[in-house]
Amino acid sequence: MEFALKIIAAVLFGLMLFYLWPVYRRWQQEGPKAQKGDWPAALWPLVAVAAFVVLLILAARG
Repeated sequence: MEFALKIIAAVLFGLMLFYLWPVYRRWQQEGPKAQKGDWPAALWPLVAVAAFVVLLILAARG
């Protein structure tokens, strides 16, 4: 039974990728292009979340 569920999940994942491929290609062609300053704007929140997680881990140990 578990093997059959894995096969079904793999087939559904493949169908999802097949369905989303045209959307991905159109987004790559017509989507917004990165501009100067986009990477720092994305990295600061990620660094803040990572620092917060580290602080939570340190607080849980102590």
